[in-house]
Amino acid sequence: MSSAVSRREARRQAVVLLYQRDVTGLPVPELVENALRAGEHADDPFTRGLVAGVEADRDALDAGISAAATGWSADRIAPLERNILRVAAYEIHAGEVPVPVVIDEAVEMAKKWCGSEAPGFINGVLGRIAREQAGEAA
Repeated sequence: MSSAVSRREARRQAVVLLYQRDVTGLPVPELVENALRAGEHADDPFTRGLVAGVEADRDALDAGISAAATGWSADRIAPLERNILRVAAYEIHAGEVPVPVVIDEAVEMAKKWCGSEAPGFINGVLGRIAREQAGEAA
C-alpha cells in the first residue's frame, strides 16, 4: 500500500488533529505522535500544512467564521464542526483548491460525522466566507 495520502484523507486527518487539540488541549506534535502510533497518516505534508495554517491563523479564521455564522460565534459552534469550518476557511483563503471542492469536502465530512443540521450550516457559513473573499478580490 502506498504511503501517499489523498487530499480528502489529509483534510480528514487535519480536522481530527485540530478537534483533538480543541478538546484535549494537548500540543499538536503530541497529537501527531499519538496518531502515528495508531496508524494514521498524520505526518502527510498536506495535513501538516493545513494544521499549521489553521493554528497560525486561528484568530482570524474564527473571526471570519463568527462573522459568517449569523447569530453564532466560533466558540459556540461544536468543536468538530468548528474545526471542519476552520480547515475549509483556511483552504478558501489559501486559494490553492477550487472553492466548490473545498465546500463539498467540508459538507461531506459534516454529513459523515455531525448532526443532521451541520451540513447545511457548514455549507451556508462557507458560502458566505467564499462570497466575502470573492468580493475582496474583486
